[in-house]
Amino acid sequence: MRVLVIGPERTVFDGEADSLVAPTYDGQVGILPHHAPFMTLLGTGTLSVRGAGATSRFRVQGGFLQVVSNTVRIVAEQVHGETDGA
Repeated sequence: MRVLVIGPERTVFDGEADSLVAPTYDGQVGILPHHAPFMTLLGTGTLSVRGAGATSRFRVQGGFLQVVSNTVRIVAEQVHGETDGA
């Protein structure tokens, strides 16, 4: 699935992923490829995007997450950092 992580100033991630875990306003949500259409408000915490043997992590706060047509868009009011690792 395609994942876009968009901050106030720029897109910080645009690529393919096997899964992701995002903080929502009332807990965490996991998304896998071909997820049903879905939209939720983001909370504060760590967004983990896993694909191609690596995991990218971002600290996000506020905004929303949308899943449509095997594409996940995360539009965050604040997004910080990115760490790659297995």
